[in-house]
Amino acid sequence: MMKFILRLFYILIFVFSFIELAYSKTTKIIFFGDSLIAGYGLIDEDNFVSQLKKKTLENKIDNLTLFNGGVSGETSTGLLNRYKWVLEDNYDAVIILIGANDALRGIDPSYTSQNIEEILSYLKEKQIPTMLIGMKAPNNLGEIYVNEFNAIYPKLSKKYDTAFYPFFLKDVVLKPKLNQKDMIHPNKKGVSIIVNNFFPHFLKFYENLK
Repeated sequence: MMKFILRLFYILIFVFSFIELAYSKTTKIIFFGDSLIAGYGLIDEDNFVSQLKKKTLENKIDNLTLFNGGVSGETSTGLLNRYKWVLEDNYDAVIILIGANDALRGIDPSYTSQNIEEILSYLKEKQIPTMLIGMKAPNNLGEIYVNEFNAIYPKLSKKYDTAFYPFFLKDVVLKPKLNQKDMIHPNKKGVSIIVNNFFPHFLKFYENLK
């Protein structure tokens, strides 16, 4: 009888340990992108990923690790050439913001679309949950270019059934008080607004990972 009780006791310890481990599992999300993700011109604690992490902690989400995979100056071609080896670290989800530098360089939107599509196709094949963040081309590139470029993100998000956030720089673009002197990269205050706008969408994405 005593052996049975001890055996049952150890079984219960194992079961509860397994349940605790399952609930305490840390979710790893990597953000791929350019200088807007990397945090050009900002100290580390003020960049987008760092401010978003602070926001998650304020909302009592502590079993989450966010990784900054941004590279300043990166184009869609650059990301296409490196994302697979970065993913070897086994992330639970991916969030992508890429294409701004393609537009600034006047790269054919069809080429940008092709690069992003190849990435999304791979992530879907590997069943890695993904969110795509949209960008918009500067109006001085002309109506035809702007319309073609801006359509990339909603089109590909729908095709590959990703989570989608329409425009990263919402409420911040071209506002002097919210941007650095180059009027391209948000300052600390601008990033804070971006994080507040983005957070409800991110929270929904995170909840769906559970």
